[in-house]
Amino acid sequence: MAKLDKLKEEIGWLKIVFGIFIATDISLVAWLVQNYNKADIFLLIISFLWVGIITAIIFFNKAAYRRIDKLEDL
Repeated sequence: MAKLDKLKEEIGWLKIVFGIFIATDISLVAWLVQNYNKADIFLLIISFLWVGIITAIIFFNKAAYRRIDKLEDL
């Protein structure tokens, strides 16, 4: 039972982290949409890079899915 509880806690933690990533990603995209014509080019490039990195992290969340699959075995 301890193994099951640990996996549930890990999944809960990953949900929080992915929620923060999603909120950050949406905020960056909103900022880019509002400021694309008046922001410095350096800030735009950095923002585009971070949006790409955060979006990749969100889509490649294999760790959460592996833990969910482990729950089926318990």
